[in-house]
Amino acid sequence: MASRADNIASSLSLANFSKATELKNRIWFTIGALIVFRFLSFVPLPGVNPLVLEQLYAQTQGGILDLFNTFSGGSLERMSLIALGIMPYITASIVIQLAASLHPALAAMKKEGASGRQKLNQYTRYGTVFLCAVQGWFLASGLEAYGASSGLQAVVFPGLTFRITAVISLLGGSMFLLWLGEQITSRGIGNGVSLIIMAGIVAQFPSFGANLFEGGRSGSISPFVIVGFTVMIVGLIIFISFMERAQRQLLIQYPKRASQRGMMQADRSHLPLKLNTSGVIPPIFASSLLLLPLTISQFAGQAIDPEGTAGGVINTLNFYLQHGQPLYLLLYAAGIIFFTFFYTAVVFNPEETAENLKKNGGFIPGIRPGKRTQDYLDYVLTRITVIGAIYLTLVCVIPEYMIAQTGIPLFLGGTSLLIVVNVTVDTISQIQSHLLAHQYGNLIKKAKLKGRLR
Repeated sequence: MASRADNIASSLSLANFSKATELKNRIWFTIGALIVFRFLSFVPLPGVNPLVLEQLYAQTQGGILDLFNTFSGGSLERMSLIALGIMPYITASIVIQLAASLHPALAAMKKEGASGRQKLNQYTRYGTVFLCAVQGWFLASGLEAYGASSGLQAVVFPGLTFRITAVISLLGGSMFLLWLGEQITSRGIGNGVSLIIMAGIVAQFPSFGANLFEGGRSGSISPFVIVGFTVMIVGLIIFISFMERAQRQLLIQYPKRASQRGMMQADRSHLPLKLNTSGVIPPIFASSLLLLPLTISQFAGQAIDPEGTAGGVINTLNFYLQHGQPLYLLLYAAGIIFFTFFYTAVVFNPEETAENLKKNGGFIPGIRPGKRTQDYLDYVLTRITVIGAIYLTLVCVIPEYMIAQTGIPLFLGGTSLLIVVNVTVDTISQIQSHLLAHQYGNLIKKAKLKGRLR
């Protein structure tokens, strides 16, 4: 039988949405903040020639810069103030999260509650500043060196002054994006950082769609290929939506509690284990590691090997690690599977979960508390992680294979699809929660009014 909350959730409609003033204000604030983000992506970095940048970026396509450029909404291609995007914060947060699981002091800080999380967040911000400074310096230096080696002067006045100015500008842009994301989280709807990344990915969809259909109109792309890509994207979105909400719920039972009226019924709850506990981290790590050698060889060029003795080795490596090559697809799938198990083991600790259940008096029916519960949780988590790893591999490898077979540059790959679908589902869930809270508030007000009238 459906509960009262389920009945109320099923009755949510646009009429209820029109009455939720606070929710509408949050949505408008979120839209305004994302518009500011898109405007900033077109503000160029001081001292850079944007006309030359387009030619330089076209020569380095296919590397890790494409991945970062997709997440930043094309800001890296235009070398704007937010060219680094929010990726330094994502990297710092992943490093701090891994360190909190491995380092005893940080692990104890994580268990302190709100104060511990606040300290870890502060460490993440410090790490973001450090990464922005380092990446900004190397980006400015590489821009000068690569522009000079290719004969294209991308920097108007190269030198130490330009590098310092570029580092300060890029650092300020990334920290402003971080602040904007925090404002969206607190005053808007959804997770601000995730929405900024999703906005950068979705912003490139109109140009991709226009190029795709223009190719179909001119005859360079077969109509069957266009229909096939459309069906594949829709199918992957439905598949991702289903798998991301899939859970393995373990029954947790608590002992009966004594009261003045006698014995109360034993409490029961469920421990949800997501099928994809690692999220989008494995595809990002795997693709970054595979594209890193290609990017280094493209940017370094003759600087690494001026005599050209290792040119054949580098060219061979670049050929086999290109998108769509069998070796690339095999290593990509292996990297996704490895990082799925690794990151799941870091995020979910069966020993800690079993200890918390034992302290609170909870147990899994048929399983003894303590070591037996830990082994059972580890057994169940391993089985569902196998399914999650296969799911991530299929979602990420199928678009890569289709791109290689058709030759169409599909920016909306598996990683981007995962981010877009996850953020969209999470935002819709938060909107539904706000509508449900608003409807509950109206019911409480009506109940108080009837009580006063009586």
